[in-house]
Amino acid sequence: MEKSLFQQARDAMMNMTNMGNDADENEKQAANEALQSAYNEATPEEKQQLQQLEQQLKQKNQLK
Repeated sequence: MEKSLFQQARDAMMNMTNMGNDADENEKQAANEALQSAYNEATPEEKQQLQQLEQQLKQKNQLK
């Protein structure tokens, strides 16, 4: 079964968090694109979770 865009974005964001400062720009961009794609199809509850993940990454300076 294929993962939903929300699940893919959540996984990408969690991977970025786990990588810390070792994440390169391509990985950061891929995570950001996954997040933006997930927003398009997310439920209101999923959007809230995606926003929280995005905020966490911004606080850690891992996402532009």
